[in-house]
Amino acid sequence: TQLDEDSIKTILAEYRILSADVRINCDATADELIDVIEGNRVYMPCVYALNKIDAITMEELDILDAVPHYCPISSHYKWNLDGLMDMVFDYLNMTRVYTKPKGQMPDYTTPVIIRGNDIPTVERFCRKIHRQLINDFKYAWVWGSSVKYNPMRVGKAHVLHDEDVIQIVKKI
Repeated sequence: TQLDEDSIKTILAEYRILSADVRINCDATADELIDVIEGNRVYMPCVYALNKIDAITMEELDILDAVPHYCPISSHYKWNLDGLMDMVFDYLNMTRVYTKPKGQMPDYTTPVIIRGNDIPTVERFCRKIHRQLINDFKYAWVWGSSVKYNPMRVGKAHVLHDEDVIQIVKKI
């Protein structure tokens, strides 16, 4: 980190923390450590969308590779807009799950979004649709990267991946 042990002890002593185990998992600065101790700031993940890449050269684009968390786009020519959307979904821990009614094609226009750091299971998907759906749940058919076979019959503890397709079968 950018902090050595003495500076960490000095900062902790200013806040009257004399006996503590400190674990830093990133390259933290003194300001970030103070923010964590005070608890008054929340650090949000961000993505820098760098527009107008159609107006720069490949050498300048290579220089931009040093920028962390960036996605080069061109809104005029609609270049890399899908890459930007994928990056936003990854950074915000969002999982898109598409529904498939029985006997019909999957609805790829409006996915069900499962957000957060919790594991996106079939049970969370059911609760997102309707809170009583899990009580009538029998099993589900899933197509996508989370299953070994397409389709595969799964239970409510199955973990869904981004862009999976699901069909819920209810108890009679």
